[in-house]
Amino acid sequence: MSANIWLAVAAGGAVGAVGRNAVSRAAMHLMGPNFPWGTLAVNIIGSFGMGLFIVWLSHREPASPALRAFLTVGLLGAFTTFSTFSLDAVTLYRDRTVMIAGAYVLASVILSVGGLLAGLAAGRHFA
Repeated sequence: MSANIWLAVAAGGAVGAVGRNAVSRAAMHLMGPNFPWGTLAVNIIGSFGMGLFIVWLSHREPASPALRAFLTVGLLGAFTTFSTFSLDAVTLYRDRTVMIAGAYVLASVILSVGGLLAGLAAGRHFA
């Protein structure tokens, strides 16, 4: 992998991590600490963005490998939080109930896949 790909991933990761932190803080402020709203929000927004970017990039082939790495691996990789999602699901199961944890897992998966499909559709519409 070339140095410019590494730099693109790192730059995208920095932007994505800052965005994730901003969304998480806003969700905590608006919704409170009793449910991982921030994690749910970034997973849905990130999945939508992935769908949108993939369509956009595919219509600009050959897309710059650095741009693709910046957007998908860097920015959205740092912005979305499925590792945090896993921790949140286990914590909800441990601290609350299996029903709340299950609702969180189902909402995360279904709405994130829905976000990706919506992003693909939006990307095709604007392409």
